[in-house]
Amino acid sequence: MAQKIILGIIWLVFVIYAFFFAPPNQPDTLDLIINLSTGKWDGINPIITSLFNIMGIWPIIYSGVIITDGRMQKIPAWPFALFSFAVGAFAILPYLILRQPNSNFDGQKTLLLKIVDSRWIGLSATLGTIAFLFYAFSMGDSSNFIQQWQTSRFIHVMSLDFCLLCLLFPILLKDDMIRRGLKNNVLFWLVSLVPLLGSAIYLMIRPPLRETTID
Repeated sequence: MAQKIILGIIWLVFVIYAFFFAPPNQPDTLDLIINLSTGKWDGINPIITSLFNIMGIWPIIYSGVIITDGRMQKIPAWPFALFSFAVGAFAILPYLILRQPNSNFDGQKTLLLKIVDSRWIGLSATLGTIAFLFYAFSMGDSSNFIQQWQTSRFIHVMSLDFCLLCLLFPILLKDDMIRRGLKNNVLFWLVSLVPLLGSAIYLMIRPPLRETTID
């Protein structure tokens, strides 16, 4: 219960901060989002481009654990996973608040579960993460990014969203590891302490779920 209260407070504070206290929206925000979405990256700081695309990788990673976790929950997980592609942690936090800790998996895997349980998802997320991290660190302008972070609500909130997704993943990780028979504290901390890349690699190396027959 204490965890749910803390997560509820974090979600409420994040919503209030994002809409009322973050830097104001800039006039070119919509154009920036359209250009980022359509691959027109010329003139855009590679750090911002990479961050925007990484925010599309995070929901894929979360789907790899949330869809499985939701199988044993009273609430469906897929709507939260779906909306996380648009709003990130704004959608993930409510699921974490409503779910119950559960490390079991019973029954057969549906087509959706087979897809998110595939190691190809982890491989794709890992390669995408490495590519965008390299692009950001090798070609990005950190001073320009800091300046935009201080003045643009879109970039400011997106950055905070990224940080929240990094911090929240271990909540689901522990149950997912037990569900797969992975009782390895070293692996848990390695994945937890290496933001994003550790989570992507985990999806790539974890053993698949074992299906069971329900009598």
